[in-house]
Amino acid sequence: MRATLMKKLRSFRRDEEGVTLVEYGIALVLAVVVGTSTLSLLAQDVEGQMDAACNVMNTTGTVGTGGC
Repeated sequence: MRATLMKKLRSFRRDEEGVTLVEYGIALVLAVVVGTSTLSLLAQDVEGQMDAACNVMNTTGTVGTGGC
């Protein structure tokens, strides 16, 4: 029984398929974090640009009574 268990442990240690799966998982998490933070920053920038455009339209009178 012990010999079989030790044989399995040795084969797991030599098997790199699990390591590759972990690396892909880490890469996926990193890509999601970077993508989310980038989109969040981009959304804030776009919101600022839209607010600035709306303010310009309000001050020039090109927007009706409904506003932006």
